[in-house]
Amino acid sequence: MNSREQILAAVSKNQPALTPMPEVPFFQLEATDLVEKFTQVAVSIGSGVFQVESYEEIQEILSNDFKIHHRIISHVPELAPFADTTPLEDRHRHQLENVDLAIVKGHFGVAENGASWVTEEVMGLRVVPFICQHLAIILPKDSIVPLMHDAYARIGSAEYGYGVFIAGPSKTADIEQSLVLGAHGPRTLTVFLMG
Repeated sequence: MNSREQILAAVSKNQPALTPMPEVPFFQLEATDLVEKFTQVAVSIGSGVFQVESYEEIQEILSNDFKIHHRIISHVPELAPFADTTPLEDRHRHQLENVDLAIVKGHFGVAENGASWVTEEVMGLRVVPFICQHLAIILPKDSIVPLMHDAYARIGSAEYGYGVFIAGPSKTADIEQSLVLGAHGPRTLTVFLMG
């Protein structure tokens, strides 16, 4: 037996006894209106939040700030022709360098921190929510969960290649104690709660 095998044998003999996983206590959010709580938190971290009933309303709101000369992309077919909904392949990701606005759907929101759960399936490409200047996320109003504990329970057994929680615009205050928006992602985040 060589020294490596001796060390591994010693480690395997010295394993602690197995113990059950600890029980996670049940947490509860005090707010009863999840849409109101989500909106309040999202606005407090710099997001814009709109409650809408249709894709036409979303287009009308966005057209106030984004015109025909802006590059607008979306993985939401209902927003064509307002946004370019042409699917991009990963090998063409460098064509996203000049995106002014990206519009994606989110799976659900989290009331306690104003975050939206977005997977590669609804983004199109992983880089989309981070390379654009401005980001809009469409969430079903009835999909908001109270806490991150509920969010993790919901995504725990789901199958996805890549997913991310997005909350608020990108920001940092590391540089001379000044708040900088768009430091490593979009300068603005707008959430549309639909339904």
